[in-house]
Amino acid sequence: MSDEQAWDARYSENTRIWSGDPNVVLVREVGELPPGTALDLGCGEGGDAIWLARRGWRVTAVDISGVALSRAQEHADEAGVSVDWRKHDLLTDFPEGRYDLVSAQFLHFWGEFDRESILRQAAAAVAPGGILLIEGHMDTGPVHRPEHENAPELPGPETVIERLHLDDGWEVLVAEVHPREHVIDGVVHQRSDNTVKIRRRA
Repeated sequence: MSDEQAWDARYSENTRIWSGDPNVVLVREVGELPPGTALDLGCGEGGDAIWLARRGWRVTAVDISGVALSRAQEHADEAGVSVDWRKHDLLTDFPEGRYDLVSAQFLHFWGEFDRESILRQAAAAVAPGGILLIEGHMDTGPVHRPEHENAPELPGPETVIERLHLDDGWEVLVAEVHPREHVIDGVVHQRSDNTVKIRRRA
């Protein structure tokens, strides 16, 4: 099964996989920024992209799953906002352009996945003065994918920054680990996530 097929199957498990709400860290770290151009990597059902568009951002949102993108378009239509939805396999087909905000929220995959390569391309897509926001898990929590032998590597914020191979044209604004409550089927699970927020100097 290809990565695309795996994600289409995942999104076909239910009519809504995610809550539809924007990620908490995105709201916290981006809410005060002036709107500009944004690239949402691994947008899923579109919660983050729609929130950004409602705030005046011009959003390009990409995902490998056509099922997810079709659902995201429906949600955007319901919200009355316009988002440029694009289907990309980020490992082989990264979108072109420069953006004031590049957001990678929980860009993980069970199986072989070169996350660092994608995040380095994400950094290259940040315009001068722009922000790269990366949110990741520190543990797999209650999620289990028995069809894959190995769980994804979940590096901490300092390792994420180190692997970006940045030059001195960047400023680290946030590099932290924080707790999060994850509710699945009414059960509250305690998890740890990490946030990396860096700015390309103008």
